[in-house]
Amino acid sequence: MVKAVVGEETQLKLIEDRLGQSRLSVQVGLVIGKLSSALDRGFIFDLVPTPPNDAREAPCSLIETLKDDKKKGPKSKSQPADSPSSLQIDHDWIAEHARQVARMLVGGMKVIGIYIWVSDSVFKNSTIMLSQLLQTLKGVAEATPLPETDWEERLLIHICYSPMRWTCRTCTWTSNITSSSLRPCDFKMGRVLTSLQTFKCNYNFNLRLPICHESASNVQTLSDSLRQGIYHHAKELKDARAVIDGDLVVNDEPSTSDGVHEVELLLPFMKDTYAEACSRKDVLGVLVFKGSVCSFAYLNSKEPISQAVTDIKRDIIMSLQSRLDIICDEAYADVGPADDVSQEASDGISTDKPVSQLVLQLLRKECSLSFPRRVFVPWLAGTYICDYLQPSETLEVLKDHCVELMSMEAPSDASTILEPEIDAPSLVTKSFWDVAIPFNSASSSPLGKSGIDPREESSKKSTKSNNLNIMGAILFLLLSIVVGSVLYVVRGSRT
Repeated sequence: MVKAVVGEETQLKLIEDRLGQSRLSVQVGLVIGKLSSALDRGFIFDLVPTPPNDAREAPCSLIETLKDDKKKGPKSKSQPADSPSSLQIDHDWIAEHARQVARMLVGGMKVIGIYIWVSDSVFKNSTIMLSQLLQTLKGVAEATPLPETDWEERLLIHICYSPMRWTCRTCTWTSNITSSSLRPCDFKMGRVLTSLQTFKCNYNFNLRLPICHESASNVQTLSDSLRQGIYHHAKELKDARAVIDGDLVVNDEPSTSDGVHEVELLLPFMKDTYAEACSRKDVLGVLVFKGSVCSFAYLNSKEPISQAVTDIKRDIIMSLQSRLDIICDEAYADVGPADDVSQEASDGISTDKPVSQLVLQLLRKECSLSFPRRVFVPWLAGTYICDYLQPSETLEVLKDHCVELMSMEAPSDASTILEPEIDAPSLVTKSFWDVAIPFNSASSSPLGKSGIDPREESSKKSTKSNNLNIMGAILFLLLSIVVGSVLYVVRGSRT
């Protein structure tokens, strides 16, 4: 349970000044920070306003109610009016904004709530406005679930003008979220970003996922199979030991040294699940998903070092899932042929279906797919956020994302952008026979052009080999009998 929240003073003061000079009557956006279960505290790094939607409409607006305002006197030009109003919020658009921003955050950074800039009288106008905010908060929470299964709290920050005042409330979101879910919370500003410690990890992975025979229960698309593989690898990664700056992590004390801490993950010895999968009789092929992931995580100086290890592991898995989501999102948005690997229908690859949605059991030719690479952009006080670029995309796309999604200035110096992932994740689907018998010619593979089933050919070869073995054994037996008879006759004649 969050008992107190500390906001980055430098950043929040800048936001306060910007909002005060904007003459906006209302603004809504996301709260970026961290909720620490070890410290029972929340930390706010920044507030990111939600941009207008595709129709250039604001995500929230106030609708003035019809009421006689003659007795109120002249309205101030420096501040918006406080007339009775109702709030309209585009819940879906704010949730989508939260989903895309969450992709750009690294370990130890999360979307932890929403904020609203509105007058106190409007905020307390009716329960309808509060209900709108709670539904928005719930939508954001569902779009950006926190890894902790028991961590269901989010923050609602109200910034009030005339007078300027910050109010923080925590909300425990459930399926039936109500006003009783909100609780007041202590809020203050202080130094947050400068007290963070940086952890970095370059993680290499090589996942081999079996493709089984088609049946009513196991028909899977490429994206479904990858999600399942990433899910299982997350369980394996959870048990990995960590080496930080050359020392094995054995205690749970806070880290006291400065600088970037290098993290290496050591996976436990496990049985060869790939060999076990390939020994099954229903295996058709294999998905080879491999590459490297660069991960950053930021830790508060008072948090235990084990939290940094946990954040690194979660960031690795979230990065893989985000890349898959990007490919799927672009595939759904693309109305034409989705990828260069699309072939005629006889190859099992439909020309009007994106690669991520191909049914694995129907593939007849090798299919490859390059995943987006991860790049890192300087953010606040020496920290980094990230973005993902397709092989055909340039850094200009990255700059646009920074401006639109994070409401920050685009990096002017390309040298400050980190591109550490030399071997970006990639995917290859292979026939099982190409993997099990790598020296077979292409014509003896189901991915070849001859159309001959290699299982039948292999069966014929095996039968011929067995027949030769039997014939050899019989000849050897006959030869032994003849030699034995000759020796017996020779020894008898001598006696």
